[in-house]
Amino acid sequence: MTHLPPRAGVGFKPEHFAAIRSAPHPVSFFEIHAENYMGAGGLPHAQLTALRADHAILVHGVGLSIGGADRPDPAHLLRLRRLCNRYEPESFSEHLGWSSHGTEYLNDLLPLPYTQETVDRVCAHVDEVQDRLGRRMLLENPATYVLFAQSDIPETQFLAEIAFRTGCGLLLDINNVFVSCTNHRTDPRAYLDRFAMAAVGEIHLGGHDSEDLPSGPLLIDSHGAAVADPVWTLYAEVITRIGPRPTLVEWDSDLPAWPVLATEAARADRILTRVPAHGG
Repeated sequence: MTHLPPRAGVGFKPEHFAAIRSAPHPVSFFEIHAENYMGAGGLPHAQLTALRADHAILVHGVGLSIGGADRPDPAHLLRLRRLCNRYEPESFSEHLGWSSHGTEYLNDLLPLPYTQETVDRVCAHVDEVQDRLGRRMLLENPATYVLFAQSDIPETQFLAEIAFRTGCGLLLDINNVFVSCTNHRTDPRAYLDRFAMAAVGEIHLGGHDSEDLPSGPLLIDSHGAAVADPVWTLYAEVITRIGPRPTLVEWDSDLPAWPVLATEAARADRILTRVPAHGG
């Protein structure tokens, strides 16, 4: 697996392909959603092959249901392994959440109760994924909107134990931290102070939507807007503390023109290049 530079990249969208190809070295890397490339060929693979010739590629999964009651689907794992073997991505990541039960698949990433039983189950699933893929994975902290009464382990401790037991890395999504902490009326800086930063292999930044409720603001992790200023502030604080990490700007809906997305990545790059590589 090739080393990924601690610079900024973006999620690849086919609508941007022509603009990307005409711009020399527009960003340091591109991330794809694995499930969009599980077919055998066609235009998606033609574009990705061309992109891979010149750029680092990250694969981000949304369908493994790592936190589900069932083991990861063997057929899905096989498709994922073939995709990773085909493009040899610099990293593979998935979400802490679940999206399937039995033969039912949900178009969402649902939260988990943070208990020792859930830790054990997620660890078993992460071990199986890493074994089947033959590569280390990164596990992403979720954006959450509800809390479980039965949860008795803080989320940061939950993630740290999984990383320690399985050897997986963590993907720190700072927008998810801001969304979750705002929704639950907790302090995002306190959350980040407790996060297992030594395990962080990649950082995500994205936009969110806000809805005003009688109880206060509800933030929704939409990936359909520019990164909010408070998230940029938290990001700069984290990078100052731990040093540069590969950073992805996500923008998956209400897509802007390519220069707008490239400008978001350039803002992250400016923060990354201000901090020494040995920081934190």
